[in-house]
Amino acid sequence: MTLDEAQSAVDNWISTVGKGYFSELTNMAVLTEETGELARVISRTFGDQKRKPGEFEDPKAALAEELADILWVVICLANQTGVNLTEALLESFKKKTIRDKNRF
Repeated sequence: MTLDEAQSAVDNWISTVGKGYFSELTNMAVLTEETGELARVISRTFGDQKRKPGEFEDPKAALAEELADILWVVICLANQTGVNLTEALLESFKKKTIRDKNRF
């Protein structure tokens, strides 16, 4: 699935299954929440803290789930604000290439 296809698929889901987009501010709060959930999986999988009994039995699946949740909300925010993520990512590559060409 391309980014354009993902943006279209999320928009289609929101308009046919969901009840519409949350506000941009609510989606920003949801993104923060999902980022915290990803941080918990990473800290319990790769950091010094251990998982609690019964806490995500499959770390790779938990990591994938949280990353997908974050991607979903990022796509929602992009759709709501008229951002084409393909174009934005290509511009980000250009910016980083120019900025970092002598850094590494």
